[in-house]
Amino acid sequence: MATRVLALAALLIASQPAFASEAAFTPDDLHTAAYLRDLANGGSAAYDIVESLTTEVGPRMAGSDADPRAVAWAQAKFRELGFDRVWTEPVSFPLWRRGAEQAQVLSPYPQPLHITTLGLSVGSNGPLEGEVVAFADLAALSAAPAGSLDGKIAFIANRMTRSRDGKGYGPAVAARSRGASEASGKGALALLIRSIGTDHARMPHTGALQYAEGNDAPPRIPAAALSNPDADLLANMVRRGQPVRLRLNIDAGVVGEATSYNVIGEITGSEQPEQVVLIGGHLDSWDLGTGAIDDASGVAITMAAGAMIGDLKTPPKRSIRVIAFANEEQGLFGGKAYAEQHKTQISQHILGAESDFGAGRIYALRAGTSDATRPTIAAIGEVLEPLGITYESEGGGPGPDIIAVAGRGMAWAQLAQDGGDYFDHHHTANDTLDKIDPRALDQQVAAYAVLAYLAAQTDGGFGSAAKPEAP
Repeated sequence: MATRVLALAALLIASQPAFASEAAFTPDDLHTAAYLRDLANGGSAAYDIVESLTTEVGPRMAGSDADPRAVAWAQAKFRELGFDRVWTEPVSFPLWRRGAEQAQVLSPYPQPLHITTLGLSVGSNGPLEGEVVAFADLAALSAAPAGSLDGKIAFIANRMTRSRDGKGYGPAVAARSRGASEASGKGALALLIRSIGTDHARMPHTGALQYAEGNDAPPRIPAAALSNPDADLLANMVRRGQPVRLRLNIDAGVVGEATSYNVIGEITGSEQPEQVVLIGGHLDSWDLGTGAIDDASGVAITMAAGAMIGDLKTPPKRSIRVIAFANEEQGLFGGKAYAEQHKTQISQHILGAESDFGAGRIYALRAGTSDATRPTIAAIGEVLEPLGITYESEGGGPGPDIIAVAGRGMAWAQLAQDGGDYFDHHHTANDTLDKIDPRALDQQVAAYAVLAYLAAQTDGGFGSAAKPEAP
């Protein structure tokens, strides 16, 4: 009897799939995914795409003269890579311009300071002067009494902490996004912040601010970021106890409206072409560097992954849609426009993922999908394991440009990149091609190709369903 029980148990074990992936996908699907993974990891087009964009277009701030050249570049690159359909969708936004910017300490220790104006800041209407009042962080500024900064320049000195997942960014970036309105509400003439970055280079980090809106909002004041060494310098002056007087001259401001375009390339599905797997990055950059890690790398990774899937002899069941989003930097305008334009097609967006965290290797797969589809995500994770990628069942979030469409109900995945040094170069003049390791890009192309292909092949979906719009 015992022998019969053991034999039956062995038969049952043998009848079970060895891996979750074998239950979720056909052997042909898994073979193709492994082929894409190994082919891309052995060498992909991603680095050449980044080199092309940063060399042929360079800095491409939304609304600048380079913006339409970037759009034309993206259309041409999609076609060159063999995408079946290529088109554009308009995106409108305020047109912001940066002019001259200068800061210098007048007393008691006269020195120049290295600054960059924050995106969407107003100008100073000529030089302005004031005593510097330093705050440890945004909370300390918010706690200052009303009127205590009349005629003065506020300085927020908080420093961003380094981490692989960039978790130090959120607490630090509030000073950039909300600091100007907080300072103005206390009477300040202007705001300076320590750059939201983890480097020690004398290169300030730009990035967009957000002025408070409404009839009771305080006046808009100019705002700029100091390089980390200059923030240290200014803090050292202030702590000596003598009044520190500073002159600031910023020429900047919104000068109208502009229109750019989301550029979209698609590999057409063979069975359900109206259903799409969405991947992409943002096409625009700030004007200081050439936007190599932010986000030419993301555009290149997803373009290359889509093109590899398009080169297969048999197309995937569903369409692979790659988007080079417009004007992410100044307010996620491209992602919001896409979500609005496609709001009636949310259920047809099977899964979305965005690459916008530099060029470091991917170490984790996370997802926001229905509970019933978690085993399918885990199965995709098994195919990614040889790339050094672990499936994590908790945490993560959608990329910036897909927040809006995910908010309307699209299921999302995150291929989490190692961003340990990302904020050394983020939004600076040092965001250039030499920061990119081609082999790391290849690993990311491999991951995106596997994710997109298997998502397009799975039966059913991942739980995408339109949510009711709030009134």
